[in-house]
Amino acid sequence: MKMLHHQLALVLVAAVACGSADGTTSQRPSKGSDHSEAVAATYDLATPTKVKVYKPTFCGCCASWVEHLRTAGFEVEVQETDELELVKSELGVPSELESCHTAEVEGYVIEGHVPADVIARLLTERPEVRGIAVPGMPAGSPGMEADGQTDPFDIVSFDEKGQTSVYETR
Repeated sequence: MKMLHHQLALVLVAAVACGSADGTTSQRPSKGSDHSEAVAATYDLATPTKVKVYKPTFCGCCASWVEHLRTAGFEVEVQETDELELVKSELGVPSELESCHTAEVEGYVIEGHVPADVIARLLTERPEVRGIAVPGMPAGSPGMEADGQTDPFDIVSFDEKGQTSVYETR
Protein backbone atom coordinates (compact mmCIF):
# COMPACT_ATOMS: atom_id res chain seq x y z
CA MET A 1 0.00 0.00 0.00
CA LYS A 2 2.82 2.42 0.87
CA MET A 3 4.52 1.74 -2.49
CA LEU A 4 1.28 2.45 -4.33
CA HIS A 5 0.81 5.66 -2.33
CA HIS A 6 4.25 6.98 -3.32
CA GLN A 7 3.78 6.08 -6.99
CA LEU A 8 0.32 7.65 -7.09
CA ALA A 9 1.61 10.82 -5.44
CA LEU A 10 4.32 11.16 -8.08
CA VAL A 11 1.81 10.51 -10.89
CA LEU A 12 -0.41 13.26 -9.46
CA VAL A 13 2.54 15.65 -9.37
CA ALA A 14 3.24 14.82 -13.01
CA ALA A 15 -0.42 15.28 -13.94
CA VAL A 16 -0.49 18.73 -12.35
CA ALA A 17 2.79 19.72 -14.03
CA CYS A 18 2.05 18.28 -17.47
CA GLY A 19 -1.71 18.39 -17.76
CA SER A 20 -4.82 17.46 -15.87
CA ALA A 21 -6.08 14.14 -14.58
CA ASP A 22 -8.72 14.03 -17.33
CA GLY A 23 -6.02 13.85 -20.02
CA THR A 24 -6.04 17.46 -21.22
CA THR A 25 -2.67 19.15 -21.43
CA SER A 26 -1.53 22.48 -20.12
CA GLN A 27 -0.93 25.47 -22.34
CA ARG A 28 2.78 25.33 -21.51
CA PRO A 29 4.37 22.69 -23.76
CA SER A 30 7.48 21.12 -22.32
CA LYS A 31 10.28 19.12 -23.77
CA GLY A 32 9.80 15.64 -22.38
CA SER A 33 6.30 16.27 -21.02
CA ASP A 34 4.95 13.47 -23.21
CA HIS A 35 6.81 10.97 -21.04
CA SER A 36 6.97 12.79 -17.67
CA GLU A 37 3.85 11.04 -16.42
CA ALA A 38 5.19 7.64 -17.54
CA VAL A 39 8.51 8.33 -15.83
CA ALA A 40 6.68 9.29 -12.64
CA ALA A 41 4.61 6.13 -12.79
CA THR A 42 7.63 3.89 -13.26
CA TYR A 43 10.06 5.56 -10.87
CA ASP A 44 9.86 3.37 -7.77
CA LEU A 45 9.54 5.33 -4.56
CA ALA A 46 8.59 2.25 -2.52
CA THR A 47 11.65 3.13 -0.51
CA PRO A 48 11.49 6.91 -0.43
CA THR A 49 14.43 8.58 -2.14
CA LYS A 50 16.31 10.83 0.27
CA VAL A 51 16.82 14.47 -0.65
CA LYS A 52 18.98 16.78 1.46
CA VAL A 53 17.89 20.41 1.18
CA TYR A 54 20.03 23.38 2.21
CA LYS A 55 17.97 26.52 2.77
CA PRO A 56 17.88 29.79 4.67
CA THR A 57 16.06 29.68 8.02
CA PHE A 58 13.05 31.84 7.23
CA CYS A 59 12.29 31.15 3.56
CA GLY A 60 8.62 30.39 2.94
CA CYS A 61 9.00 29.41 -0.71
CA CYS A 62 11.78 26.97 0.23
CA ALA A 63 9.49 25.38 2.82
CA SER A 64 6.74 25.10 0.19
CA TRP A 65 9.14 23.38 -2.23
CA VAL A 66 10.18 20.93 0.51
CA GLU A 67 6.49 20.14 1.06
CA HIS A 68 6.08 19.64 -2.72
CA LEU A 69 8.85 17.01 -2.61
CA ARG A 70 7.36 15.27 0.43
CA THR A 71 3.93 15.14 -1.23
CA ALA A 72 5.59 13.47 -4.23
CA GLY A 73 7.01 10.75 -1.97
CA PHE A 74 10.57 11.95 -1.42
CA GLU A 75 12.08 11.72 2.05
CA VAL A 76 13.44 15.20 2.75
CA GLU A 77 16.09 16.24 5.26
CA VAL A 78 16.32 20.00 5.71
CA GLN A 79 19.50 21.73 6.80
CA GLU A 80 19.04 25.42 7.51
CA THR A 81 22.20 27.43 6.94
CA ASP A 82 23.54 30.95 6.78
CA GLU A 83 26.35 29.61 4.54
CA LEU A 84 24.26 28.87 1.45
CA GLU A 85 26.72 30.54 -0.94
CA LEU A 86 29.47 28.27 0.38
CA VAL A 87 27.25 25.19 -0.10
CA LYS A 88 26.46 26.21 -3.69
CA SER A 89 30.16 26.78 -4.40
CA GLU A 90 31.19 23.43 -2.89
CA LEU A 91 28.51 21.61 -4.90
CA GLY A 92 29.48 23.31 -8.17
CA VAL A 93 26.33 25.32 -8.86
CA PRO A 94 27.09 27.90 -11.59
CA SER A 95 26.35 31.40 -10.26
CA GLU A 96 23.99 32.20 -13.16
CA LEU A 97 21.75 29.26 -12.13
CA GLU A 98 21.46 30.11 -8.43
CA SER A 99 18.16 30.27 -6.59
CA CYS A 100 17.14 30.37 -2.93
CA HIS A 101 17.85 26.74 -1.98
CA THR A 102 20.08 23.84 -3.03
CA ALA A 103 19.58 20.09 -2.65
CA GLU A 104 21.43 16.82 -3.12
CA VAL A 105 19.86 13.56 -4.26
CA GLU A 106 21.66 10.37 -5.29
CA GLY A 107 24.81 12.20 -6.40
CA TYR A 108 23.00 15.00 -8.24
CA VAL A 109 22.64 18.65 -7.26
CA ILE A 110 19.19 20.23 -7.50
CA GLU A 111 19.14 24.03 -7.51
CA GLY A 112 15.96 26.01 -6.98
CA HIS A 113 12.32 25.25 -7.63
CA VAL A 114 12.72 22.09 -9.75
CA PRO A 115 9.45 20.10 -10.06
CA ALA A 116 9.43 16.70 -8.34
CA ASP A 117 8.52 14.85 -11.53
CA VAL A 118 11.60 16.32 -13.25
CA ILE A 119 13.77 15.10 -10.36
CA ALA A 120 12.19 11.65 -10.80
CA ARG A 121 12.97 11.84 -14.54
CA LEU A 122 16.59 12.78 -13.75
CA LEU A 123 16.92 9.81 -11.39
CA THR A 124 15.39 7.49 -13.98
CA GLU A 125 17.41 8.67 -16.98
CA ARG A 126 20.68 9.21 -15.05
CA PRO A 127 22.28 11.66 -17.53
CA GLU A 128 25.96 12.51 -17.14
CA VAL A 129 25.39 15.92 -15.52
CA ARG A 130 26.27 17.41 -12.14
CA GLY A 131 22.72 18.56 -11.60
CA ILE A 132 19.66 20.47 -12.72
CA ALA A 133 18.39 23.92 -11.80
CA VAL A 134 15.52 26.33 -12.12
CA PRO A 135 17.35 29.67 -12.07
CA GLY A 136 15.77 32.46 -10.05
CA MET A 137 12.30 32.06 -8.66
CA PRO A 138 9.80 31.89 -11.56
CA ALA A 139 6.11 32.32 -10.74
CA GLY A 140 4.21 29.06 -10.93
CA SER A 141 7.20 26.81 -10.25
CA PRO A 142 6.78 24.51 -7.21
CA GLY A 143 6.87 26.65 -4.09
CA MET A 144 6.27 29.82 -6.11
CA GLU A 145 2.55 29.40 -6.76
CA ALA A 146 0.88 32.71 -5.95
CA ASP A 147 -2.02 34.69 -7.34
CA GLY A 148 -2.47 32.14 -10.15
CA GLN A 149 0.42 33.68 -12.10
CA THR A 150 2.52 31.24 -14.07
CA ASP A 151 5.56 32.20 -16.07
CA PRO A 152 7.28 29.80 -18.48
CA PHE A 153 10.63 28.59 -17.17
CA ASP A 154 13.52 26.33 -18.12
CA ILE A 155 14.97 23.50 -16.09
CA VAL A 156 18.68 23.67 -16.93
CA SER A 157 21.24 20.89 -16.60
CA PHE A 158 24.85 21.67 -15.74
CA ASP A 159 28.04 19.65 -15.72
CA GLU A 160 31.24 19.68 -13.64
CA LYS A 161 32.70 22.42 -15.87
CA GLY A 162 29.66 24.67 -15.50
CA GLN A 163 28.42 24.07 -19.05
CA THR A 164 24.65 24.28 -19.27
CA SER A 165 21.82 23.15 -21.52
CA VAL A 166 18.04 23.18 -21.30
CA TYR A 167 16.83 19.89 -19.80
CA GLU A 168 13.13 20.75 -20.01
CA THR A 169 10.87 23.77 -20.51
CA ARG A 170 7.62 24.39 -18.65
